[in-house]
Amino acid sequence: MKFCSIASGSSGNCIYAGSADSSILIDTGISGKKIEAGLNAIDRTTKEIDGILVTHEHSDHIKGLGVLARRYGMPIYATPGTIAAMREMTALGRIPDELYRPIHADEKFSVGDLTILPFEISHDAAEPVGYRIEHNGKCAAVATDMGCYDEYIIGNLKNLDVLLIESNHDVRMLQAGRYPYYLKRRILGEKGHLSNESCGQLLGQVLHENIREIFLGHLSQENNYEALAYETVTSEVTLGDNPFRSEDFHIQIAHRECVSEPVFI
Repeated sequence: MKFCSIASGSSGNCIYAGSADSSILIDTGISGKKIEAGLNAIDRTTKEIDGILVTHEHSDHIKGLGVLARRYGMPIYATPGTIAAMREMTALGRIPDELYRPIHADEKFSVGDLTILPFEISHDAAEPVGYRIEHNGKCAAVATDMGCYDEYIIGNLKNLDVLLIESNHDVRMLQAGRYPYYLKRRILGEKGHLSNESCGQLLGQVLHENIREIFLGHLSQENNYEALAYETVTSEVTLGDNPFRSEDFHIQIAHRECVSEPVFI
């Protein structure tokens, strides 16, 4: 299975996962042109995509969805709540009803030879989910836009080969920054976003010896920067109550604008 971040950040998110025979996108929060360029960079094309998995209906996750779905007739997999919310969004344009494929948290489904398990996340959206993608005994997961985590989330992020996890903000930068109070409260709340510290603490509970790659994703453009996210997360892992040190793993940033090196598992 090949896994790659095409874009990840507060301004837009799009992740690729695929086998030799099946390909999916997790979210399409950037333009169709940028998605095509990102796929071309890893020797794929938009025409090869077998389906789009939507985590939730916020614009940084679905900005390019309407154009791609209409142009290529791509199936859209999302929870009923997310589908209902997207149908109300005029910015997406009219998407044919037959392209929507309702899925449910904790119920596996398949796209070609990929097996996918959605799991609930805590975010201020209609019915948001993260995803585990499995193929031939290997597993990758995308878990962003979480205000908090619990044993259920931890369970869904164990035994992975690749993980893209949210490291959205630095708490001090957010508190001192120019965002209005209500927005700061939202981001820091249980249905907001994971801070760098929380990301590192969560990682400490799901790491294992055989995990191949960890991506720190969905970094805030206003309240974080790459070096700070990396240093904070790796410090939390190394100093946390777990048997590992951060240098035991390959941890990288999923960049906002550029495509990551694909990981093969």
